[in-house]
Amino acid sequence: MSVVAVLVTHDRRELLAEALDAVAAQTRPPDAVIVVDNASSDDTEAFLRARRDTGGDPFPLEVVRTGRNIGGAGGFAAGIARALARDAALVWLMDDDTVPRPDALSALVAARDRYAGDAPALVAGRVVWTDGRDHPMNTPRDKPGVSAAEREAAAAVGCRPVRSASFVSVLVDADVVRERGLPVADYFLWNDDFEFTTRLLRGRRGLYCPDSVAVHKTRTFGDASDDPGDRFFYEVRNKIWLFTGSAGLAPAERALYAGATLRRWSRTFAGSSDRAVLGRALARGVRAGVLGRPRPTGAVLREAGVAGDRGGTDDPGSADGSD
Repeated sequence: MSVVAVLVTHDRRELLAEALDAVAAQTRPPDAVIVVDNASSDDTEAFLRARRDTGGDPFPLEVVRTGRNIGGAGGFAAGIARALARDAALVWLMDDDTVPRPDALSALVAARDRYAGDAPALVAGRVVWTDGRDHPMNTPRDKPGVSAAEREAAAAVGCRPVRSASFVSVLVDADVVRERGLPVADYFLWNDDFEFTTRLLRGRRGLYCPDSVAVHKTRTFGDASDDPGDRFFYEVRNKIWLFTGSAGLAPAERALYAGATLRRWSRTFAGSSDRAVLGRALARGVRAGVLGRPRPTGAVLREAGVAGDRGGTDDPGSADGSD
């Protein structure tokens, strides 16, 4: 099956080069790689042009450059849309600071191929930080209320069932994306991967595959509970959009995850060195989340100069989902 890798980058050429080298070193390389250059202002554009023209990679390299920075959410939406236009069967997603180990992709594909029953909508790999600890930013959420049969089927291929995953080394089924839609580009950053993967997985199966390992080279070790400063705006606004408009969560799940979110926000405020900044971001986020709705993904991508009409429904956040 055709696997297209999608990497999103912004002003991090050195990290991107390391990520691409790691993708090129895979024992099972992807059939194509799409890099979304999110309007980088460093020498990323020239680097990618030279690498593509040299042709030294074991895959064709395609570059999608946006006219403005549309964040990780918009970048992945643009990259996945291009992968679907290439008729990809599977799409392997990662950030530019992700370094997959040589057998990362082969392990994801093998787990998917060996899984008994309906093919999983996604298979997520294990993500570690630079010191080898599991990265809390990228820990898939276990699927609640999973049946014994589903748990056993996952265990038979060395995996466990999950309800969500991050955009760091996750293999998604392109046909499911065609049915349920692209990531919501207007999220810009934070919660876009949670919304997208819960939407893909609602009523379907997803796997966490610890045999597939990637290093996420973030500057610090932590998760969204750490002090985010002004960016807390996106956490608040996007969570409100998710809980009030996304088809990814059933009503009981909305209540469950909303409660967990409030507890996490409490920890964020408790550990903050500048609660005034967080308070202002919280107020802005609540206002934007309650009074506004995310723009259609296709419109966001067109405004950024990239086509986005090949990814299924144009307003995925309100797509229908089954329990």
